[in-house]
Amino acid sequence: MQPTAPLLRRLRRLALTTKQVNGGYYKGTGSGAMGRHTKHGGYIVDYKKVRTYVVPKDLKDFKLTPFVTKTMEPLKGFFEGDPKGGLSGERYLDRWKRENGMD
Repeated sequence: MQPTAPLLRRLRRLALTTKQVNGGYYKGTGSGAMGRHTKHGGYIVDYKKVRTYVVPKDLKDFKLTPFVTKTMEPLKGFFEGDPKGGLSGERYLDRWKRENGMD
């Protein structure tokens, strides 16, 4: 079964996938190589290829705004009195016993 001519034209405009072409086609992610592999299995970073981003000097008069506000108050956690914080095994077992009962 063949697709009709108008449908075939629409299919040609879409991006290629690895299933539409022969073996050896690798789409990649567009990230690029930041160095090279050695013959011993290591990797050497070429710092001429590493992307660097220049931050403006004075951000107070900068026109673009950040995604997160600078005036946000820090959130307080649920584990303020517990020295182990949320990773306390005793707290986990107490909650498990409270929700599931004793076995």
